[in-house]
Amino acid sequence: MNKMYQKKHELWLSITFASFAIQDEEIKSRLYDFAQIAFRHMKWLGSDILSADDNYNYDRDMTLYKRNSVFEVIEALEDEVKNIQDSYPQTILGERVRTDDSYLLEYLSQVLKNSSNNKEITAFNMKREWLDKNLAQDQIDALTLFLFEESYKEYELILVYAFMQARTSDILQFNVFQDLIDESHFHLKSFGNMMAKMGILALPRELHEMTYVIKDLEQFVVDGIAEEEAAKIMCKELSDAIKDEELSKFFDFINYQESYHIELMKKLL
Repeated sequence: MNKMYQKKHELWLSITFASFAIQDEEIKSRLYDFAQIAFRHMKWLGSDILSADDNYNYDRDMTLYKRNSVFEVIEALEDEVKNIQDSYPQTILGERVRTDDSYLLEYLSQVLKNSSNNKEITAFNMKREWLDKNLAQDQIDALTLFLFEESYKEYELILVYAFMQARTSDILQFNVFQDLIDESHFHLKSFGNMMAKMGILALPRELHEMTYVIKDLEQFVVDGIAEEEAAKIMCKELSDAIKDEELSKFFDFINYQESYHIELMKKLL
């Protein structure tokens, strides 16, 4: 069961990062919707595993290959979806997951039928430029570091909060974890799309089990508040350093959201 869960985890990441890599707004949006469905599959499958007195982890064995065209991304995704089908359990949930995947395959086939969809992928070209803005090198370096660090942090938080949410019967904890998961999905999406625009799209590093198997919830929350405070400082420094009004306002926006995350985490205490 854990091997099946690992494949679903990898598929969620593959669909998510395919949506970041592709520039076409319609395809990007549809793929991200499917990625969110895949994440719900992870939640439901994880609950079933726990109900059966089994367990799962966040191990993964995948590579984000540097594709050069939309069709290369879509074809690789199509193969991955097909390869996971036999892993799902023969249950009502397993049937739901399979039928969702079947519709995803149908959508992917429709994309591949239209040759005008086969645009160039620039998400991996390492150009490290922000749109048509002529940012100074030190600003590009600061933005690059921020995006790599924060995309990992958001990926980590999504999985850690989901791991704890699946193991609590406390309604306050459950709701706070859900809010924090939803917020981190939005931040990961924002940072992933920015990385793609700069040509530096990459997977976050893998989580070690010690990151998400929490022995002391109170200490975890205290440490989490400190991490959010550090993220606020990074956002403020980046906002001040980057001489671009649009980017500065975006990082101010993220900064204010981190402030509310701290308040949510204080509820847990």
